[in-house]
Amino acid sequence: MLIATWNVNSIRTRLTQVKDWLEEVKPDLLCLQETKVDDPFFPKTALEENGYQVCFHGQKSYNGVALISRHPLKDIRFGLSGELPNDSQASFFGEQKRVISALVKDIRVVNLYVPNGSALNSEKYTYKIEWLQCLNRYLNAQAKRNEPLCILGDFNIALESRDIHNPERLTGGIMASEPERKVLNSLLGERLQDVFRIFEPETNHWSWWDYRSGAWERDKGWRIDHIYLCEELLRYAKGCEIEKKIRGNAQPSDHAPVVLDLNWPPMDEEEELDTFIQ
Repeated sequence: MLIATWNVNSIRTRLTQVKDWLEEVKPDLLCLQETKVDDPFFPKTALEENGYQVCFHGQKSYNGVALISRHPLKDIRFGLSGELPNDSQASFFGEQKRVISALVKDIRVVNLYVPNGSALNSEKYTYKIEWLQCLNRYLNAQAKRNEPLCILGDFNIALESRDIHNPERLTGGIMASEPERKVLNSLLGERLQDVFRIFEPETNHWSWWDYRSGAWERDKGWRIDHIYLCEELLRYAKGCEIEKKIRGNAQPSDHAPVVLDLNWPPMDEEEELDTFIQ
């Protein structure tokens, strides 16, 4: 089972690239962020032509998330209030379309577009920290249902120094500040692990290159697009890669897709024996 996350930075601008990528890679589930389109104008039919079920939660010109799946999407939930119906802050944050989740082959997949924060001394930075704290409550509520959990998306946080091309200069600034890292680590806790780092422990793996300052041409990137798995799913992970070449497309998104290969659903002992014999 292939599960992918991609901040596409406008689905209508990048529609042909997304369709071509779906045809080439054939993921079971593609989670998009920054679709930047109000729901009535989402190009649903064009993506269904590739054999996918599509669900989306968007707004005009900003934010927006979507699930594109080969398998049925069940129990779809929108926004942080999808798990926190009585939380006034979750309702407030829901004005920006940043969260969508569904059950896909019995896995609870939570697709996130975490606020950027803009600058350390801005109101947007405070918003980001409070948004992540609300996400922590959201995940605590979800945990009570004991569903296998995968959270993924554009987190707008480089969690470690090895996730930044120039950590000496950039650590402590926006997307690499201690408060951001602390609150993200807190919500991950012991339940969720960064599956990419299981397979790629070294630095120089980036998922985002700023459009400015020739970042792509000089390979000055950040790894801010993440896939986190609960322990139950982690043992079925076969690999996790960043599809870097996509960033080199004409008129690309500034992000590249991250793809998880998951041996799911797990085979029972009899199925494993049959596969071994074959």
